[in-house]
Amino acid sequence: MACIAALGLLTTGLLPAPAAHAAAAYKCSMQLGAVTAGGDHRGLGISATSPPTLLGDTVGPRDLYPDGLATFSGAMATQPMGPGEELRGGWLVLRSSLYLTGYITGSTGEQAGPAALKRISGDWQGYTAFQTSRYYEGPAYRHLRMNQYALRYDGVLVRWTVQGTTWVDPQMVAGFSSVKTMTLISQSRSYDTFLANTQLGALYTIRIPTTSPMAPVVKPVRSTSWQRFDTLVAERCGANGTLLLGIDQDTHTGRLYAISHADGTDTVIDSLGEVPLELSDPVYFRWYRDTPQTPRLNGD
Repeated sequence: MACIAALGLLTTGLLPAPAAHAAAAYKCSMQLGAVTAGGDHRGLGISATSPPTLLGDTVGPRDLYPDGLATFSGAMATQPMGPGEELRGGWLVLRSSLYLTGYITGSTGEQAGPAALKRISGDWQGYTAFQTSRYYEGPAYRHLRMNQYALRYDGVLVRWTVQGTTWVDPQMVAGFSSVKTMTLISQSRSYDTFLANTQLGALYTIRIPTTSPMAPVVKPVRSTSWQRFDTLVAERCGANGTLLLGIDQDTHTGRLYAISHADGTDTVIDSLGEVPLELSDPVYFRWYRDTPQTPRLNGD
């Protein structure tokens, strides 16, 4: 995991292990991550049953970040290292600065050594969403690329390409001022696709080819009723579907959806119901396994 290994190191048994669920309506699950108000990491396993089933809820490691400073986070990756050890990390914003963060967990899930926290840049108070897409094929890491995406408060969508530890070639496209939040649902050699909701309740896919200049292709999925969600978190479900969690931070509730392969307004969306616990943490993100064997997001 080049993005984390660049730190020199990047803790607890944070994530409930994925499992097969014979009674599940859809044979998929999500590893939801959170940063608590106290600066802890939290991991929740959610299965795509109807209503959704909570597989586990674990807090730790604790006190990774200063209390109350986390504003949003990209997806956090996990990668096996040695016997029983795991490397975990990604990017998050603390107050107005972006950091690369990471740590190692030991065989019993405890944090093994200090966590790393490397400041990347400042002036992130003007952004409302942040997503990372790391794509490669097979153990030889063919077609490796990493892109960072951020949505600015004025509706400008920005993409960077990561080369080593350096962010280069910033590309910007205006016109997304109505977007409330977005989440990555598909990755390929040639494009990334996001699912985004708007302030007025519409739901769209935004496909962004990896070519330059950046030229997003926007397609409507639904026209109303999606404005309540402040955070969207997505995971692959089946060969080409998406498991989507929409989080309402006013009511501290989350609703789970199983979504077919994106096909504009013909996309099938199955509401599975509310997650059976309060979601009151300030920041939520997706945990994902970063190994050659892990299937990439394929929702579009």
